[in-house]
Amino acid sequence: MKECKSTCDLNTCFLCKNCLSEWLPAIDSHRKNFEVKKGEQIFKEGDPAKGIYFIYKGTAKVHKRWDKEKDLIIRFAKKGDMLGYLGLGNDPIYPVSTTALEPMVVCYLEMTFFEATLAVNTGFTYKLMRFFANELQESEKRMRNLAHMSVKARIAQAFLALKDQFGTDQNGLIGIEVTKQDVSSYAGVSYETLFKVSQELVQLKIIELQGKAITIIDPKQLLQIVKADNQ
Repeated sequence: MKECKSTCDLNTCFLCKNCLSEWLPAIDSHRKNFEVKKGEQIFKEGDPAKGIYFIYKGTAKVHKRWDKEKDLIIRFAKKGDMLGYLGLGNDPIYPVSTTALEPMVVCYLEMTFFEATLAVNTGFTYKLMRFFANELQESEKRMRNLAHMSVKARIAQAFLALKDQFGTDQNGLIGIEVTKQDVSSYAGVSYETLFKVSQELVQLKIIELQGKAITIIDPKQLLQIVKADNQ
């Protein structure tokens, strides 16, 4: 990453939208902005947690080592999202890695200033607590799904999650381009399994795949696959 002159508008990210307006000049004076190349890591698993990042431009994947050869993608992040907050725990390291899926601009705040922000902005602190609670619920659901859902249902759920997070155009094209390897890591299945199930979904005209582009043709059928697995 390299520091850049491009600065955020103090109106986009989770922090700026929820903190006191009187605190924005303090954020402006303490922030640093960095350009991140496609494929470059913003931080990696095990690094000391020295600060918090907010995405101003671009998308990233948050991932963790699953075994010696595989990564599990925990989530995808887009403009306005926060990165590095898992480093706020008692053990000040990042327990996950974050990698840019496209050229990005991120805003960085040192951890000491971010903690001061929490002390001053009680409204933001409350919303952050609610955010953490939702993240914990989603994490528990994800672990349950990995343990109990069939691979087909996990793949269907992964496509639906991407649709819900990034939206679709009038033709059903999801607003993010991801590799099939990343989709398999997100669903917690092997690449070979993803390829086989995806081809089945394509033949059934439930989805369409062209390179990194994913089009959801029949979201109701995807949802039915997930629901049938939970019955």
